[in-house]
Amino acid sequence: MKKILCILFICISTISFSQSIVGKWKSIDETTSKDESIIEIYQENGKFYGKITAILDPNAKDVICENCTGNNKNKPIEGMVIIKGLKKDGKEWSGGKVLDPKNGKEYKCNISLEDNNTMKLRGFIGFSVFGRTAYWYRVHN
Repeated sequence: MKKILCILFICISTISFSQSIVGKWKSIDETTSKDESIIEIYQENGKFYGKITAILDPNAKDVICENCTGNNKNKPIEGMVIIKGLKKDGKEWSGGKVLDPKNGKEYKCNISLEDNNTMKLRGFIGFSVFGRTAYWYRVHN
């Protein structure tokens, strides 16, 4: 019985510790439902960032961010860091910003995992109630 409980504890611990946003995620266009891009989430100096590593539409590969401001103005969207400065807070990652390259605007954001393969990203202005939610799906290599 002790052996079974020990194995069960190890399995549960492994599952709960493995849930992380780090890795590659596929975004889906909300209006067309087509695969849009691959975003790699990584951790640097205790904070989490997300970079577009691939644009999946061959016709949009060379698109630049015309509506962006600052350093991102007229830069290629592929290769752009669009999530900045998230910190893990319990079961959520928050306190950072997300850039929408379609309109060039930055929003506060938080991320949570629906399960190990489905990420819920909420971008908002002011309060989380006033925003938009996107679901991204883990890419398995």
